[in-house]
Amino acid sequence: MGRTANVFARVEPKIKEQAQAVLDKLGISMATAMEIYLRQIPLQRKNPFEVKFPEAQKPLAYGSLTDEEFNALMNKAAKSYADGKCTEFNNFKKEISKEIGL
Repeated sequence: MGRTANVFARVEPKIKEQAQAVLDKLGISMATAMEIYLRQIPLQRKNPFEVKFPEAQKPLAYGSLTDEEFNALMNKAAKSYADGKCTEFNNFKKEISKEIGL
């Protein structure tokens, strides 16, 4: 191999760990993965993968849920409320109004 240059990147530790776990399963080092990525940029003359927003989650229609799915959602909502993760509507309205400057 010829001369090399160093590339330093700051990433969130959790992201690095997740990427490293996948790369380990593939038998590829982080440096090799970065080199593969960087080599593709001049070859394709663009970012080698599409960067886009994730697909928006569609609202659920009650009629499209099975009884089990509906019950699971209701149990999840009840647990969130019991755990104090929910806000009463009047408090929510005040918080949103304050956040958007009304």
